[in-house]
Amino acid sequence: MSQYLRRLTVTILFLLAINPAILAADTQEGSGRSFDVMGKVVDHDYVEVVGLKVYLPRIFFVDGDWYFYSDTNAALESGEFMETEEGGIVRSDGESITLDMSITSHLIYVWLGIILTVIITMWAASRYKRGIGAKSEPKGAMHNIFEVLFVFIRDDIAKEFISPDKYKRYVPYLFSIFTAIMFMNLFGLLPWAASATADLTVTATLAGITFFITQFSGTKDHWQHVFVFPGVPAWSRIILTPVEILGLFTKPFALAIRLFANMLSGKIMIVSILGLIFIFTDLFGTYVGVGSSVFWVALTAALYFLKALVALIQAYVFTLLSAVFIGMAAEEHHHHDDETAVAYAQTVEVETNQ
Repeated sequence: MSQYLRRLTVTILFLLAINPAILAADTQEGSGRSFDVMGKVVDHDYVEVVGLKVYLPRIFFVDGDWYFYSDTNAALESGEFMETEEGGIVRSDGESITLDMSITSHLIYVWLGIILTVIITMWAASRYKRGIGAKSEPKGAMHNIFEVLFVFIRDDIAKEFISPDKYKRYVPYLFSIFTAIMFMNLFGLLPWAASATADLTVTATLAGITFFITQFSGTKDHWQHVFVFPGVPAWSRIILTPVEILGLFTKPFALAIRLFANMLSGKIMIVSILGLIFIFTDLFGTYVGVGSSVFWVALTAALYFLKALVALIQAYVFTLLSAVFIGMAAEEHHHHDDETAVAYAQTVEVETNQ
């Protein structure tokens, strides 16, 4: 792996060294304005693949009417919409867009993450049906990786934090959410791609799914501890009940913010460090910029390994906390057994005193 990385780094530096105009042209294109870091991580109306931009459909709902266009330019050229000074789009009469259902770059990568998860799962399921991995050992690197991840999610996450009689029903969701988030995180390692999980709307949607599964999995005992608090004085419920209700929403909020913040910061860090090449080129000239790129590219390569590790860790943390929240809601508290234990302890204490 390190050998391939060295070859890739040397190749990039060699191409830049023999053609410094690459950096100069990019700098001249952006002259007169600062290097746009956030422009590299925000959502776009196009997807970029190896420098090629593919513009995506725009779908608007305004004042009871739907509008469909092949891309943003088509919407503007139709005369029905115009661009604002802030870069947004409104209808030509000034009416704001009620609902924007346009296809965006982040949505494309969400779909890719889900599609890859479905394809890999169906592929593995077909092999298990044929007996590969069920009656014999898994064959091939992909099958072995799949089984390692699946067994890890099942045994070390689902079974660990959800009651033994209920954990199996949640394994498909936990494995699916882990795999989809892992793919969405790893897409951000591609220079032209984006981490969909660096978008708060994406992470909020994922956390919302966990929230609804958690609430629908809640047992009677769970809801009693939210509203009734068995064994707690009635006056204290005035304080405890609002706190518990707020806690129902702070858990998914923490899930969304944690994943969003970690993935966004990683992408910004990489873009910022690579951006120093263009900044040094603009300030000190092309050859200084190219010369300094040796250090910036090497540092970025190291950060890529760190970001890949963070991508896996964040998928794991999201899945782990989802299992914890679901397990807490689905847990059955055996109050009868607790009362029996208390009565037994009181009897032993009385007999000891006698």
